[in-house]
Amino acid sequence: MGRTYIVEETVGQYLSNINLQGKDFVSGLLIGQCSSQKDYVILATRTPPKEEQNENLKHQQKAKLGNLDEEWTTEHANQVSRMLPGGLLVLGVFIITTLEMGNDCQNALRRLIFAMEKSLSKRRLWNFTEEEISERVTLHICSSTKKIVCRTYDIRDPKSSAKPADWKYQNGLSTSWLPLECTVHVNIHIPLSTTSVSYTLEKNTKNGLIRWAKQIENGVYLINGQVKDEDCDLLEGQKKSSRGNVQAASHSFDVKVLTQLLLNSDHRSTATVQICSGSVNLKGAVKCRAYVHSNKPKVKDAVQAMKRDILNTVADRCEMLFEDLLLNEIPEKKDSEKEFHILPHRVFVPIPGSTVMLCDYKFGDESAEEMRDHFIEMLDHMIQIEDLEIAEEINTACVSYSMNTEASLDNTDDEQPKQPIKTAVIMKIQQNIGVIAAVVVAVFAAGISFHYFSD
Repeated sequence: MGRTYIVEETVGQYLSNINLQGKDFVSGLLIGQCSSQKDYVILATRTPPKEEQNENLKHQQKAKLGNLDEEWTTEHANQVSRMLPGGLLVLGVFIITTLEMGNDCQNALRRLIFAMEKSLSKRRLWNFTEEEISERVTLHICSSTKKIVCRTYDIRDPKSSAKPADWKYQNGLSTSWLPLECTVHVNIHIPLSTTSVSYTLEKNTKNGLIRWAKQIENGVYLINGQVKDEDCDLLEGQKKSSRGNVQAASHSFDVKVLTQLLLNSDHRSTATVQICSGSVNLKGAVKCRAYVHSNKPKVKDAVQAMKRDILNTVADRCEMLFEDLLLNEIPEKKDSEKEFHILPHRVFVPIPGSTVMLCDYKFGDESAEEMRDHFIEMLDHMIQIEDLEIAEEINTACVSYSMNTEASLDNTDDEQPKQPIKTAVIMKIQQNIGVIAAVVVAVFAAGISFHYFSD
């Protein structure tokens, strides 16, 4: 038996209202959440056509599914994934075709699913766990007969074949989601060695984010001020209505993250002294938000959704900054000048008729009208300017980058030691501990030497 997809009824209405307008097919994305028992689809959005495709339609009436632009659809998936809070994913793709092209669509959908997942995985600072569902859905709808064919592919297996799946509509599905909110204070310091200063700001920043991501993954998460067992019911102790359901709108879970400063005692660590020629610093407070469905959610589901939103929102902002610098052709500063860039801040917008909010990112010079237009273009749903929720101040987070080229040039010819130099821990917060440890080691070593020579 294949997987079951529980789909918001408004998604069905949206798909049935799509008009081919003389085209042979229209494709788009399906957005929702996976769970061990079933998957939930709360939104569908058509992939906007390329401008050149619109021009070609004037001269060419027929198109083949083999010409389905994977790169364009994948880019749409990348853009939309930035707009999803924790807990939501691009679950798959849909395609609406004429009756004549119905037999040719499965191969195209299969290629699209794997191309899309490959692109999305490159951007993530996290990986799927072994327990997570790795199937992604493809939905084919015939424009004339309205027949639906729903199938899934295992994205972990490039050779996987299609499996049948159930597609069931449910009214009011997206009104029963539980929101989790968190403010994370980011302070990431990335020292640049004489080797890494030659890398781009983007590469150095990503390398630092990968190390920071491990701290977030291994952090302790307080939900409403409590540490809960990961297998506990998230709604344990919550008041329920007469029907036995928890009203999602009245319950927002406050999450706090505690990251460890020191490794556990059973982990040995060796500090290294490294000649540095610069540094990258990420600082600021970022607003994070995640959603889980209210159908018996576990604490571990909520924590995982929040972790991924924290990692996604910081990584996405940095990526958008680098794209903006490249687009505007802003040159990197030379010598010992310091670069300072404000990261875009987060804006939320509700899905009509839903408790779930999606997001986007706004640079300081962008207007509310531009934000609204981008939401409409990416999500194909009408958004009102007054619905935009500015979650953060304009200069809430920033990236600063400084480099001393003289230091890097002076040290390029120096022969670097092949083995790391063992030394005391040099982090400020650990200086006192390091001094004490050094004194103890010195006394212990002196005692051994005295005993040896007295013998």
